[in-house]
Amino acid sequence: MSINETLRVDDEDRPLRADARRNRERILESARAAFAETGVETQMDDVARRAGVGVGTVYRHFPTKDALLTQLVRQKFEQMAADARASIANDVEQFEVLEAFLRRSAAATAQDVGMQFAIANVGEEVWTQAPVELAELIAALGAMVEGARRAGTIRPDIEAIDIGMLMCAVCSTMGPASEFDWRRHLDLVIDILRPRL
Repeated sequence: MSINETLRVDDEDRPLRADARRNRERILESARAAFAETGVETQMDDVARRAGVGVGTVYRHFPTKDALLTQLVRQKFEQMAADARASIANDVEQFEVLEAFLRRSAAATAQDVGMQFAIANVGEEVWTQAPVELAELIAALGAMVEGARRAGTIRPDIEAIDIGMLMCAVCSTMGPASEFDWRRHLDLVIDILRPRL
């Protein structure tokens, strides 16, 4: 490990001061709004202006636009994993729990244009840049899938990662300029998950 890599790891592990933590949250909220409004044209200066901080402050927290986008996706995965874990606690047939979770998640993402942009533009990097958050989400989905598999209400060949990839596909049909109906595609995904007759 180089000196620069050591310094970067140490900086990430060090707890943020309260004011730095507030700045970071303002930057993330501003980034969501900026990406939702101007998409790929969004610049770090735009994010800084919306957040009411200097652009240097933005770069201290997020050295690149991709790093900022990746953090937005991490947060989304964290929220989805928490929702999935809470859903599993319900004493309901697990395919119904999974379906309700997928519909909730898709509806929330459909209202979050900034997140749609982030997921679409981080691309394959998200799988390596958000491993902890992704693993937690896949684990929660896996528990739902396993419960539905035991009940015989999901195709036996379905894995949790399949659901993640299918939901990314549904997300790609969203957006104000999209000509697709994401709700129809979500219905198709849910039908695909059911056992074949």
